[in-house]
Amino acid sequence: MHAAKSESDITSLAPSSPRSPKRQHVLYYVQSPSRDSHDDENKSSSSIQPTPAFTTPSDSPSHPHSRTSSAASRVSGNLRFKGFGNYNKRNECHVIEEEDDDYEDHYGKNNHRWCQCLMGLLGFGFLFTLFCLIIWGVSKPYKPQITVESLEVFNFFTCLGSDLTGVPTKMVTLNCSLSMVVYNPATFFGIHVTADPINLMYAELEIAIGKLRRYYQPRESSHTVTANLVGSKVPLYGAGASFQAAENGGGVPVRLDFELQSRGNVVGRLVKTKHRRHVSCPLVIDSSKTKPIKFKKDSCTYD
Repeated sequence: MHAAKSESDITSLAPSSPRSPKRQHVLYYVQSPSRDSHDDENKSSSSIQPTPAFTTPSDSPSHPHSRTSSAASRVSGNLRFKGFGNYNKRNECHVIEEEDDDYEDHYGKNNHRWCQCLMGLLGFGFLFTLFCLIIWGVSKPYKPQITVESLEVFNFFTCLGSDLTGVPTKMVTLNCSLSMVVYNPATFFGIHVTADPINLMYAELEIAIGKLRRYYQPRESSHTVTANLVGSKVPLYGAGASFQAAENGGGVPVRLDFELQSRGNVVGRLVKTKHRRHVSCPLVIDSSKTKPIKFKKDSCTYD
């Protein structure tokens, strides 16, 4: 009773077979439903024509959606390829921009550090200069105080002679020692003291000259200094007559004149303070007296 399966049954079972993962074109045969048909149909059924089978209607070549989908797939593929290229270009540009940003950030940080160092140095220089100016201004009032105490005369006489050109004139020889006290009132620096030259004048004529050796005097200290004044055979020329008359009258009026110089290093050699005190003391020298000449407080002027 079991009849052999017809070819139509076989062909009807073919599509129900499991499909492979990849899309495959399966051939199937179209045949009339019965073998008892007329001869034309048998002839037509005997001529078997293979037709590609499509898993979906859209895979059919006659279906319009299939053509659209294939075209779209090609376009999307091209777009995908182009997009990947554009992405690479954008990525490269992005990497270059990041490298530029890193370089600019590093360069900017270095510039910022240099600016900070420069500003720090300028600020330190300004503060140090201001500090030095303040110290210099504070040190200005500390002038050394001078007190001329005495002048001791050792030799004082006149004689006739001639100068270097052979002109005859009266000449004077004088040798004496000057004593004075210098006080440094500065509270935070010492001073270097000197006086050069120290002159003993008759009218406008210099009859003796001396100098004070440079020395260092500490802060808030007093120091007694001496200087030797010497004049050997100084020609008097036209002043010889008046000088001889004054000497015979009991004394020759002279003037002690010098300038005391002091220099204090307040902040090393960077900040220095200098002072000059001009001293002028009138006095009378008598050759008959050997005692030192004492000076009173108001005998000299200190400028």
